[in-house]
Amino acid sequence: MGGMSKAPDSDDGTAARFRVIVLPHLDAAYGFARWLSRDPVLAQDVAQEAMLRALRYFHAFRGEAARPWLLRIVRNTWSDLRARNGSTDRPLEEAEDRPADGPDPEQSALAGDRRRQVAAALAALPVDAREILVLREIEDLSYKQIAAVIDVPVGTVMSRLARARERLAVELGSRLGRRGHGLPDL
Repeated sequence: MGGMSKAPDSDDGTAARFRVIVLPHLDAAYGFARWLSRDPVLAQDVAQEAMLRALRYFHAFRGEAARPWLLRIVRNTWSDLRARNGSTDRPLEEAEDRPADGPDPEQSALAGDRRRQVAAALAALPVDAREILVLREIEDLSYKQIAAVIDVPVGTVMSRLARARERLAVELGSRLGRRGHGLPDL
């Protein structure tokens, strides 16, 4: 009964390491794909394909931070999909409407409206501004990690992030106006 029943690169230890190291970041992968694609169904496809790629290339993972490594794979998967299908950065439908739970319905409604407006403003930005803001402000990656994910120098990350924040402020200002929303004059 000699012989191998498995391919040499599909050992149980690798699968177990992958489950422990990479799988906890599946929500981050989906969230990033959702912000990039602005389509929950497409985001599921992108995240699933990225996880398959991550497993396929897990042998190349060298113990660096797993989340930035996986998010780079998500970004590359999204870029490949866009290249195959042509640019799909189409106008955005409104952000999801989810009522906020809270003790004060009026405050909850205001906070929920602000969150929806911020999400809609972020989603309305071009993909390069959107992705860098999501990586920094939502995924909380360092400048160095963002540089690795999007494959640019740290200085470029800093300047792109500054421009993206300015664009978001302008977009929010036009959506919310200056009065009654707790935002200072810009």
